[in-house]
Amino acid sequence: MLNLAELKELLAQPQNIVITTHHKPDGDALGSSLGLYHYLKQKQHQVQVITPTDYPDFIHWMPGNADVIIFTEQKEKSAALVKEADLIFCLDFNSLSRINELGEFVKDSSAKKIMIDHHLDPENFDDFRHWNTKACAAAQLVYEFIAELLGDKNSITADIATCLYTGIMTDSGSFRFPTTTANVHRIAADLIDLGADNAAIHQLVYDNSTENRLRFLGYCLSNKLEIFHEYNTAMIAVTAEELKRFNIVTGDTEGIVNYALSITGIRLAAIIIERPDRVKLSLRSSGTFPANEICKNYFHGGGHRNAAGGQSENTLEQVIHQFKTLLPYAFFTGVFLLKTGCFPGLMLSNSTSKISGL
Repeated sequence: MLNLAELKELLAQPQNIVITTHHKPDGDALGSSLGLYHYLKQKQHQVQVITPTDYPDFIHWMPGNADVIIFTEQKEKSAALVKEADLIFCLDFNSLSRINELGEFVKDSSAKKIMIDHHLDPENFDDFRHWNTKACAAAQLVYEFIAELLGDKNSITADIATCLYTGIMTDSGSFRFPTTTANVHRIAADLIDLGADNAAIHQLVYDNSTENRLRFLGYCLSNKLEIFHEYNTAMIAVTAEELKRFNIVTGDTEGIVNYALSITGIRLAAIIIERPDRVKLSLRSSGTFPANEICKNYFHGGGHRNAAGGQSENTLEQVIHQFKTLLPYAFFTGVFLLKTGCFPGLMLSNSTSKISGL
């Protein structure tokens, strides 16, 4: 493992650097990547951001977006850049499976790898790690990396501040999630002082929907929302045909699950989407309900306690049935019981009693 002094020594000389983040990047993934990109470019490094896949149009406005390479569109160029890199920064993920095929190239690269992340259970593929599961966003950790670990806050420009503020704002749910501490607000204030236009950033991210996305949102809430009052749970399930009908593109389904969670009394919300190669789930919860445990043990995923994702190669109907069947057994006296990773088919009953902790 590199220590901080060794990393500082490396960064004191021009390096070939690749920055990458998880597939289907969100505001935090791209914001933290571009914020670090601008900082390292300023220090005379050769820097390239490579994303494993495309990402939503509503974050394309960020400074530096035009310079991003999408791996699935430029595989040979991406592979060459990773092979030639001296340093690879891995932001907002801690498992190489989260960057899909790109992960094999990163794994085989001789470059030193620096992880900056806030998710649970990191893999040991990195040489230096700035990791904190209590951080609200990877962008918060990038700010700390620049301002505190490197002691270079004065080098944060308006473009860097804009990108990092975007990451913090989006991953904190506009500063409403429990990870939004007083320190997060202080960092946000610093970024505003350094040039981030908070009102403009909010408008560009949240008031930038296409007509198709808005009509799809209305359709989901009117026609696809199911409420399981006895388990304080809401669910939206969407077929591939419905995605096609509304011309849904990357990013159009983001945030819809939060509308389900906003219903009074709901503690767990799910959106289940039929994609071409598999079914994807996104879970949100409130309080101590561990959405990540459901994803980890039953849907090949994980994430944060209150925000997690998973997937399945089963049919949409099978996944819906599995999710519904899990609800009566998800909690008992507030403790998650299903730790085995096996679907408890033999344990099922017709019980509809309210579960403590929901």
